[in-house]
Amino acid sequence: MLSALARTATRRPLTVILVWLLLLFLGFGFGTGVFDRLSDAVPDIPGTESDRTEHLMEELDPAGSDMTAVVAGTEVARLRPQIERAVADVRNTKGVAEVPDPFTTPGLTAEDGRALLIPVVFEGGLDEDAEDDAIEDAAGRLRQIDAPQVHVSGGELLGQQMGERAEQDVKNAEIITLPAVLLLLLIIFGGLRAAGLPLVVTVCGVGGAFLILFGFSQVTEISLYVVQITTMMGLGLAVDYALLMVMRFREERRGTESTDADDVVEAVHRTVAHAGRTVLFSGLTVAVSLAGLLVYPSPFLRSMGLAVGAVVVVDMLAAVTLVPALLTRFGRKIAPAKARAKPAGREPGAVFARLARFSIRRPLLVVTVVVAGLVVLALPALGMKIAVGDARSLPKDTEARQLYDTVGAHFPAGTGIDPITVLIRPGAPRDCARKIRALPGIAASESHQLPDGSTVVELSPTGAVDGPTATGLVREIRDLRGDEPVQVAGTAARLVDFRNMLGELTPWAALIVLVGISVLLFAFTGSLLIPLRTLLTTLLSLGAALGVVTWVFQGGHGASWLGGEGLGELNITAPPLIIAIAFGLAMDYELFILSRMRESWLATGNAEEAVVSGLRHSGRVVSCAALLLSVVFAGFMTGGFSPILQIGLGLTLAVLIDATVVRMLLVPATMALLGARAWWAPARLRRVHERYGVRG
Repeated sequence: MLSALARTATRRPLTVILVWLLLLFLGFGFGTGVFDRLSDAVPDIPGTESDRTEHLMEELDPAGSDMTAVVAGTEVARLRPQIERAVADVRNTKGVAEVPDPFTTPGLTAEDGRALLIPVVFEGGLDEDAEDDAIEDAAGRLRQIDAPQVHVSGGELLGQQMGERAEQDVKNAEIITLPAVLLLLLIIFGGLRAAGLPLVVTVCGVGGAFLILFGFSQVTEISLYVVQITTMMGLGLAVDYALLMVMRFREERRGTESTDADDVVEAVHRTVAHAGRTVLFSGLTVAVSLAGLLVYPSPFLRSMGLAVGAVVVVDMLAAVTLVPALLTRFGRKIAPAKARAKPAGREPGAVFARLARFSIRRPLLVVTVVVAGLVVLALPALGMKIAVGDARSLPKDTEARQLYDTVGAHFPAGTGIDPITVLIRPGAPRDCARKIRALPGIAASESHQLPDGSTVVELSPTGAVDGPTATGLVREIRDLRGDEPVQVAGTAARLVDFRNMLGELTPWAALIVLVGISVLLFAFTGSLLIPLRTLLTTLLSLGAALGVVTWVFQGGHGASWLGGEGLGELNITAPPLIIAIAFGLAMDYELFILSRMRESWLATGNAEEAVVSGLRHSGRVVSCAALLLSVVFAGFMTGGFSPILQIGLGLTLAVLIDATVVRMLLVPATMALLGARAWWAPARLRRVHERYGVRG
């Protein structure tokens, strides 16, 4: 397959380039429409009790979405005439069902008299365009109130605001990242043409990411997190793969100044045969690492796995088609790698060779020190807590965060938060509602009847909407009801259901990933022990990254330096995405190194020389790729959105730890301990590999 792709790219380079330009045009022309279709519904899981209850309540008593405005910064009584005019205008807005009087409704005016809430409920059954128009008209009229502070958010408007923020954050990240990546590539390659090729592939990868996401948005919900993560991965992996291909191409032309077209084409074919194979297996390992997310019924996790996996495939295809086409057209103008220097210790990759020899001479010491250090870093992850999160996750300059902070400053704790909703169906004991309201941890409660005779009890828990008190109440209510027709919904219930899902299905997801990665590594290396060694060392770097993220964002140690806050928990999105993506990226760099080790092992049969040669030839590629990927992740962390900060820091740390202490020290040390046994496999499996695995 690779040889066929290489022949196509070298015979018809202009056609290949034009196809990718068309993809780029479609991606940035149509694909960016995905920003108008984003969802902030992360913990929803079809079929769970919370999901079924919410759908049932919607059937029994259809209701529209809602939003809230807060007016503050002055004595609100002075603003009463204009606030009442604004409320009257909003009530008359088409699509608005209800706006309570904020001056006469209990709880809507702050005790200090300097803040006031205006809740707006929209009609149920509105189509998407009508609802958007109603939200825009009502929010626009409320913002016309002449007060020091007027903030409007919540419901569908919150989703729109977060989508707009995600789009702006992606644009800002690209503005920061692309020039920084180009500068680093110029330093690495020392020439604009060689540096420009990975950047071209990067831009194509981003365009492909947008197009794929837009396609997915037509058939399923796309989370606003998906856009940022897939764009981040599209940038990072495109740079990684293109960097590997261009550096191998320069190496294949080492020591020659020939500009003959046939020589360049031959070098391209050799590049695809060697580096292309590595890119292919690397892309497959990243995709398999993300396949574990498909086990979960959560639309958020599934869409993340599908979208990021698809972007990996786009980057992989760009590396083995677009890069060879560009090299065929412009490769003659790219300087070959310099001929090897004669003095010992000055040859290319000498630093990495010395690191490998150091680890080989002292394997037990290196393994002990590195493993102990990584375990210490991983310890905070044992106390990790996850939560849906609230507006504190948003940057302080966003309207939703300003509304949250203003409400928190003027109203009692718990005001405006999503309550725990208990649906008591006909047939339940008469004292059921009383027993539920008597549970500890409830700050306030309200109840009302539905047309079918069901009772809805809304409980405002003390503490956060998804804190331990709220989630504990959900469990207590579910335990208390026994077999009675009582169902629980709300944010806290969705979090409980999400945690239960993770607990039940994570072992299966992990099994799928571990088996898939092991099979791919065996097909690549022909070894039974290298996959096991790779998985163990990768889990160490992953645990260390998660531990630091927990220490920073859950414990609050230095979170402000990154533009975030210590929230007492990690966002529900961060741990599964860090684990899935970082695991795939670690496999990425492992394959870069293993490919060169395997070449030397097949050529010499010397296990120690294979390790040294592998690090000498791949160390620079891995180090440069890790540095570039870290710059990409750092660019996306400038937006200040806490979940992205957590994911960005986790992936940055995982990449840097894995590409330095793990791949440069722990890998050669463990390979030295295994010796020639590292490449061992039983006779039967060797025959399987000879028939189905990678050969040559």
